[in-house]
Amino acid sequence: MFMISIIIPLYNKEKTIKRCIESILSQTYRDLEIIVVDDGSDDGGAEEARKFGDKIKVFSEGKNYGANWARNYGAHKAGGNYLFFCDADVILRNDALEKLKKALGKDSSGSYAYSGFKLGWKIFKSRAFDAEELKKRNYISTMSLIRRGDFPGFDEQLKKFQDWDLWLTMLEQGKRGIFVDEILFYAKPSRHGKSKWFPRFFYKIPWKKLGIRIGALEKYEEALKKIRDKHSL
Repeated sequence: MFMISIIIPLYNKEKTIKRCIESILSQTYRDLEIIVVDDGSDDGGAEEARKFGDKIKVFSEGKNYGANWARNYGAHKAGGNYLFFCDADVILRNDALEKLKKALGKDSSGSYAYSGFKLGWKIFKSRAFDAEELKKRNYISTMSLIRRGDFPGFDEQLKKFQDWDLWLTMLEQGKRGIFVDEILFYAKPSRHGKSKWFPRFFYKIPWKKLGIRIGALEKYEEALKKIRDKHSL
């Protein structure tokens, strides 16, 4: 077996971190290490994680540097052959890592394996890997299993679309993903953090022409432009 390092960036997720870790500990794939990187939380999330004792490693730097920094820090500390970056509000199906690992084992040309997922009531089925479609939009979650040697690191300057940026960077390096056509994890929508979703039509409404300014939408458009400029899309 090859070890999978699960890296959890933690910022004020006291209410969800316990169930997240429990879902990892119940995985059918057993060769795992769990690394929690506390990114300057001011709630009791890190304490909840430490209750699991020597089953996990908890690192705490005391400052809030951002989720991408926490992911990269965790990757630096990891000892596994594979990396799985897991948000602290995610619950994995108990065979999720086994399914993803098996997909990579069957196809040596793939650098990472990804699946569909559920966010609240909304199902995101994803799709088979398509390089041209990936350049248009992101359909691959951060919660994907990555070969450690192919991981280029997250861009710590980005606040949004960090997963899309990662897959585009890997695409430019000639790396591709493998799709597992199943719903392998669930995330609860949150008022804080990245786990939230607006219907697609929301972004198509000409809010500015209607004289309506929406801060979340403006930040979305700024972040989208940054990705497109960076990757010449």
